[in-house]
Amino acid sequence: MEMSTAETTGSPETLRGLGRRFLGAPVRAQTYKNLLYLLLAFPLGIAYFVGLLTGGTIGVGLLLTWVGLPILLGTLAAAAAVAGFEAHLARRLVGVEAAVPAFLRDLDVREGIALPGDGFLAAVKRLVTAPSTWTAVVLLLAKFVFGLVSFVAVVTSASVTAALLAAPFVYDAPAETISFLGSAPSGAYTVGSWVVTTLPQALAVAAAGVVFLFVALNLLNALARFHALYTAKLLRIGNRP
Repeated sequence: MEMSTAETTGSPETLRGLGRRFLGAPVRAQTYKNLLYLLLAFPLGIAYFVGLLTGGTIGVGLLLTWVGLPILLGTLAAAAAVAGFEAHLARRLVGVEAAVPAFLRDLDVREGIALPGDGFLAAVKRLVTAPSTWTAVVLLLAKFVFGLVSFVAVVTSASVTAALLAAPFVYDAPAETISFLGSAPSGAYTVGSWVVTTLPQALAVAAAGVVFLFVALNLLNALARFHALYTAKLLRIGNRP
């Protein structure tokens, strides 16, 4: 049975919807929530990595004195709590539903002490045996890499966009003006290897900047959603309602 052209290439409504989504990126509030999510990933990723490395190293180093065990358990509990915060960020900023780790979901507040289960030992067992506790650790370690990638992506996109869009305003600036992303003789304005010396050239560069802006924002939206979905998938492992 042959498929229709609409089925193989996408319906006009679908294509129009994709076009509106692509062109609407700069004016959607969700775009700027996604950018905030990406920008927060860098400092948070560093904090998570340092915290896990410090807690894990000290805990393992002091295991022979038994002091290390509560440090390791505290590090695991903190990792679960922070993963719950990451699930909250994914929901509030990106709109992706992510479950908190099982250890947090089962917390019972008793006389000011939060314990899941029937006591301290049950709480420790729940913490150590819940798969979502360990996927939380993986998530926080991965956050460092994701934060670095996100920071580079956002800063590079902003820098390139600014350099391109600024061309009509600064292409004929004095020779002392520093060019963006490149160098050129006689202080001419450059973007990479593109030397801009006339207004038509500057307008063409700015037009390229507009196109780049739309592409960059849509790619950054996709990056934010990818990480939020990755967060949700990791925390879903072994974390049944």
